[in-house]
Order: sequence, then C-alpha cells, then structure tokens
Amino acid sequence: MVAPVHPTVSIGDLADLVNQWCDEHQVTPANGQAGERITERNIRYYRSRGLLDAPGGDDIGRKRGFTEKHRLQLKAIRLLQARGLPLDQIQVRIHGRSLDELRAIERLELHQLAGGGASPGAVSGAELVAGEGERWGVSALGTEFFLVSRRGRTLNGVQRKMVVAVLTGALEDGSASDKSVDGIPF
Repeated sequence: MVAPVHPTVSIGDLADLVNQWCDEHQVTPANGQAGERITERNIRYYRSRGLLDAPGGDDIGRKRGFTEKHRLQLKAIRLLQARGLPLDQIQVRIHGRSLDELRAIERLELHQLAGGGASPGAVSGAELVAGEGERWGVSALGTEFFLVSRRGRTLNGVQRKMVVAVLTGALEDGSASDKSVDGIPF
C-alpha cells in the first residue's frame, strides 16, 4: 500500500510514490511512448506541458511542494498512457479536474485495466477526437478493422494486404498468396 502523501512532498518523493503505486498496480505506458519510471525530469516536463498543477505550499504556510492532487494527476497520466493516449489527449481529460474527479478517473481506469470494462488499449468513439495539429488518415482493413494515422498517412495496397494478413494470421502458415479477407486477395 502506498504511504499517504503528507501535505507537501518533494519532487523526488512524489516520483517515488507514483512509481511504487504503478508497480503495485502493474501500470506501464503502452507502446513505448514514455519511460517505465516517472522521474523528476518527467514531472518537470509534465508541468511545463500543463498536465500538472504548479507546486504549492501547504495550508499552514510551509515550503512549496507537491500534494495529493499532484499524485492523483500523475497516476491519471500513467493510467491514460497505459491505454496509449498521447499527452495532448491526456491533458484534455485531466486539466482542471478536482480531487474527486481525479479519484474517479483512477477508479475507472484501474477497473478497465483489470478487465472490468473495455480492454486497456480500447478507445471509445468519444475519445476518437483529433488533437491539435493532428490530421488523421484512415485505412479500412476489411469490415472489421480500421488503421488510423495521426499524421494523415494511409496505407498503399501492398501495405494494406500485409496488415490484413497479419491480423488474420495468414502469414503464420505461409499461404498468404492463396488467401483473401473480405474479398481482398493477398
């Protein structure tokens, strides 16, 4: 169990607390988009991107430091990274949230991560909103799958056939040239 956060903690202690929590709950960023461990440098970067509130003092005027809200914000960042969301979308979801809202995000994301809802990498239709500067390209892969690029790229015919072959397992038995999916020969 993670020790309760005192009214304020140092940046190093905050990183340690969040890393311990991530280890206990097996929360790791998806697809290598971020390092496995939260570092002081990560915290400073998240702060500069507006993902974390500025550090502040406690209620009785002691030195500036990080609070429970910062810990909840970092846990939310990690949980959403585990689903593969980029920082721009994470910022939209957590910016300006209250302690209760951040706790609700934590509960929901942990539930989903544990298999209690959508799979950890699943993204709902409401979350499929292009972020600032994104120009999405979509390639249909038969009737079941779509491949989405955030940079506007689409697949050419050969690439599309190869991805379909991977998704359907056609490459595993070496007979990809004899197969088709949804009428698409490959």
